[in-house]
Amino acid sequence: MKKLSKKYAAAVAKIDSKKLYTVEEAIALLKATSTTKFDASVDVSFKLNVNPTLADQLIRGTISLPHGNGKTKKVLVVTNTKLEEAKASGADFVGGKEMLEKIQRENWFGFDVIVATPDMMGELGKMGRILGPKGLMPNPKTGTVTMDVATAVKEIKAGKIAYRVDKDGNLSMGIAKVSFSDADLADNINSVLDHIAKQRPSTVKGTYMITVALSTTMGPSVKVTFPGRN
Repeated sequence: MKKLSKKYAAAVAKIDSKKLYTVEEAIALLKATSTTKFDASVDVSFKLNVNPTLADQLIRGTISLPHGNGKTKKVLVVTNTKLEEAKASGADFVGGKEMLEKIQRENWFGFDVIVATPDMMGELGKMGRILGPKGLMPNPKTGTVTMDVATAVKEIKAGKIAYRVDKDGNLSMGIAKVSFSDADLADNINSVLDHIAKQRPSTVKGTYMITVALSTTMGPSVKVTFPGRN
C-alpha cells in the first residue's frame, strides 16, 4: 500500500492542479502518470451546469467513438420475433421470457447491455427494480429498444456507449485505453467533448461545462481546456 501511495504521489506531482491542459498535453500526462500493470482505461468526467430534475436539462444519450473504447461488451438480446437476426448479429445471449426468468431465478448478470424488441418491454417493465439500479433497463433513447436488433448489437460491439448525467450534474464515461495511440486518443476525446457540447440545453445560462477532466484507472485527473465548447 505504501508503494502504491508513493507512485500516486509521484504521478500527482507531475500535474499542475490549477492549470487547464490542451488535449495533447493531457494525453502525454495520462500516459506518463499511468502506473498500473494492466492496460488502464481512460475516462472523461464533466461537471455540467445543468439541473437534471428538469426534463430538458437531463443530459443523456449515446455516442459511437471513432476508435471504440477498448472494451468488449457482452450483449443480451431479449426478443420473441428477432431470434435468428439477433444470433447472426453477434449477440452473446439471445432469448425471450426465459432469459428474464434466468436473471430472476439465478441472479444472473453475465452481460453488460440488454437490447430488446418493443414486444418484450411489458415483461422487462416488471423487472424495473432489478434492472433499473444496475443501469440495465433498455431504453428507446439509447437505441436499446428497437426492431433493428442487428444494428443495435453491432454498434454496441463497435464501442457505442450510453451516458447520463447524475443528480449533481456530473457525467463520466470510459472512452479509451492508455495503449491507444496519441492520435486515436485525441480523436475519441475531441469527439466526446464536441458531442457533449452539442447537448447544451437552450435553457442553460452562463457556463455549461464547468470542468472537464481526464483520468486513467487509479491515476490522478488532468483538467483540460474546451475552447469554443462551453
